[in-house]
Amino acid sequence: MSSRAFFLADGDAFRPTDWARGPWGQTISGNYVGGLLGHVIERDAGDPELQPARLTVDLFRPAALADSVHVQTTVVREGRRLKLVDAVMTQSGTVVARANALFLRRGEQPPGERFSTRVTMPPIPSDSESVPDDIVTVVWTYGKDGDTPSLGLGAWAHDGPKYIWTRELGPIVGGTALTPFTRAALAGDMASSLTHFGADGLPFINADYTLTLSRLPEGPYLGLAALTHDSNASVATGTAVVVDEVGPIGTATATALTNPGFNPPRAFS
Repeated sequence: MSSRAFFLADGDAFRPTDWARGPWGQTISGNYVGGLLGHVIERDAGDPELQPARLTVDLFRPAALADSVHVQTTVVREGRRLKLVDAVMTQSGTVVARANALFLRRGEQPPGERFSTRVTMPPIPSDSESVPDDIVTVVWTYGKDGDTPSLGLGAWAHDGPKYIWTRELGPIVGGTALTPFTRAALAGDMASSLTHFGADGLPFINADYTLTLSRLPEGPYLGLAALTHDSNASVATGTAVVVDEVGPIGTATATALTNPGFNPPRAFS
């Protein structure tokens, strides 16, 4: 499915395709920025014995859709039980985003049970659900209408519980298989719009997000359930639980600030 990839390899750079366009202009969507950073980190520093346990993505400034981007990684620390990796994304010589990833060595699981807040997700949409041909990242939203899925964001226009099921239909880079970690990295950014959406729409735009993973996701579907939203004086933070088809696998937290007049197309479709 390389024709529906978000980026194409361009020497040592990555050229964004039209699929990578965000909902507010000729810029690369933040989830694809984070997905590419995760992809390169895993490519350069991944280890089958290590669990990618945390990915933090800082979104410094909008990345233009018209120009290629470069990603450079550095192993900051490597020990017997952990590896810490930095990645920097530049465009035309300017830093547009960076990421920091923590890998931890897998081992024997302790036998005791521990408390965790239980979240009940809506059913995963059936494969028969209609998806428009111009969508590569499918996001089914739930909220006002209970377990009825919507492909627009209008389901979140209330002050009650909100959920997502999402599925990627294309690779992050053409000719490269979409790995479970990259799939999760792409979904982590969605915690911002999920937790910061309200009856007045989406007045917040995220500056970063942090994804934590106790294990890699199984299957093509990933879900998020909004857990918290706190905001004051235009600064917001929100956290969502991240699940796959089996159950919870981690969390995603996004910090954001108000962006007056921010109204992505299709927000209320």
